Amino acid sequence: MLDRRAASACAVLGLAVASPAMAMTISLPHPGASVPQPQVPAPVHTMIVGGMPGWQITLIAAGAAVLTALLAVAADRAHTARRQVTVTTL
Repeated sequence: MLDRRAASACAVLGLAVASPAMAMTISLPHPGASVPQPQVPAPVHTMIVGGMPGWQITLIAAGAAVLTALLAVAADRAHTARRQVTVTTL
């Protein structure tokens, strides 16, 4: 039951986050009105002031992957240590 509620909550949250991005206003011209001609956009000169270099992003991602692997191994070892071994004799 909990899995179904969690999945529903995730679906609702995803729709709530994505719905503003999907909302668009489309205005259609009235019949008989002249269609406006598209304007040529002004040239944009991009100036990069800050940001993070690619090698830093790669280093952070690799560090996160290593940390996740270490935590998974530690959790598996803790689970293995707590497991009770039952032996039946015939």
